[in-house]
Amino acid sequence: MIEVVNWGNSHAFGDSLAAHHRLRHKCFVERNGWSVPSHEGMEYDQFDTPAATYLIHRHGNGPVQGVARLIPTTRPYMLKELWPDLLGGDVPVSTQVWEATRFGIDDDLEPAVKRRVAAEIVLGCLEFGMSMGINRYLVLMPHLIIRRTIGGAGCNFRFLGETRALADYPVAAAEIEVNAQALASARAKIGFHGSLLRRHDQAAVAA
Repeated sequence: MIEVVNWGNSHAFGDSLAAHHRLRHKCFVERNGWSVPSHEGMEYDQFDTPAATYLIHRHGNGPVQGVARLIPTTRPYMLKELWPDLLGGDVPVSTQVWEATRFGIDDDLEPAVKRRVAAEIVLGCLEFGMSMGINRYLVLMPHLIIRRTIGGAGCNFRFLGETRALADYPVAAAEIEVNAQALASARAKIGFHGSLLRRHDQAAVAA
């Protein structure tokens, strides 16, 4: 299950928001060695604001297995503020275009479980996007992750600007289509045809 969490509803999801920041620290600070802010084992940056939505892959009260952060491009977002040149042209500002960043999976999971969690987070992004009227996501990720994880989930994507080395990884910006066909393709690839998302009202009922 993927929890849809933001600052306004995080109270309904127990410690999920804090646990998500701890997994980000594990992925990006401990594993990747990024020089980014952290506090008491939780990673964060200037784009963690009330405008952000977090997709948190978790089964009940178990450990968080994977995360992603989604931000509308009508608010400050990473590619616009830090690396607009990597977009290769126009810098989108639209309620229909969101940025997807901080895509992280717990490295301690078995390889098959990691692949499943990654694919389900991609599917969750598409499902959330369809519910919000989003038609594309912008991402900044290593080439391999874009091709293997995004493309492997059945998504259509397009690289935008130049490739650049960040934290010793060749990364690039890409846009990912969000539409009914993409959602159906991802569901068929994964073999899951229901809803993966657990929203605020569902969390309140479960509590």
